[in-house]
Amino acid sequence: MLDKTIDLVKEQEASLARPRDSYSLAARFFFLSMDLVTGSKVTLAKTKLIEMLASIPYREWEICHYVWSTIRYRNAEFVERAKKIISWGRHAQDNEYFHLLVINEKMKEDGIRDPWYLFPLIPFMMILSYVVFEKVLALFSIRRAFLFNAEFEDHAEHVYAQFVKDHPEWESQPVTNPLVREYAAVDTWADVFRRIGLDERDHRNESYAFAGKPDCVVPYDGMPQGR
Repeated sequence: MLDKTIDLVKEQEASLARPRDSYSLAARFFFLSMDLVTGSKVTLAKTKLIEMLASIPYREWEICHYVWSTIRYRNAEFVERAKKIISWGRHAQDNEYFHLLVINEKMKEDGIRDPWYLFPLIPFMMILSYVVFEKVLALFSIRRAFLFNAEFEDHAEHVYAQFVKDHPEWESQPVTNPLVREYAAVDTWADVFRRIGLDERDHRNESYAFAGKPDCVVPYDGMPQGR
């Protein structure tokens, strides 16, 4: 549920004003690949694909840390950190999946059909490739996996902030869908997408914190505390 102390317009403006992070070559290649498939213009369908991929890292980290904490159960310090990552992963993947459902409801409301790249085979292949990538990256370096995810989430935060700016008509479009209101008790579709963008900032911040880079965290009023 939305913290009433959060000014969503203010945080959207803060996202737009803050420069994007300095992305790695891997992240730049990933974003370019997305643009080649979906086009460079941000659309509801494109954000839908982003959300189909967004929950994967958290799910893979949850699985990996269950395996590692089972093997290293005698190491209390490791197990405690693993529990925090697992808890965060569960919350974050549920949150990303909720984004997917919300965007799908908006597309249905607007009468927008899925483009070619959202029909089963294409997303299946992209999801499978991303699962493999995240598994390998997490096994090789969980810190690097957190940093890559921070880049993904920073990119998503800026995408949503600009997306709302590009759709001023959303400011007057009321939210009546019960599923969407379950996600965020806000009045307009503009605020729904502002809330999604702020969720991505939360995921970005937590990724940097777990990667040992708390200096990269972007605080704001009403920000959730670390898990």
